[in-house]
Amino acid sequence: MANKETIRVRQVKSGIGYSEDQKATLVGLGLRRMHQVVELEDTPSVRGMVNKIKHLVRIESGE
Repeated sequence: MANKETIRVRQVKSGIGYSEDQKATLVGLGLRRMHQVVELEDTPSVRGMVNKIKHLVRIESGE
């Protein structure tokens, strides 16, 4: 079984004051609170979600 590439995403800004779809994107990525880090599979759909809220998150180096 091949190892899957992952990315680590950290929420660095609150979703308060942003549109409902951006808040839903945060939840969809599994982010619930500030400075929380989630490790996600590096797929085009995940990259698209991160790109949509790039002003709220930071991508950290994945393993």
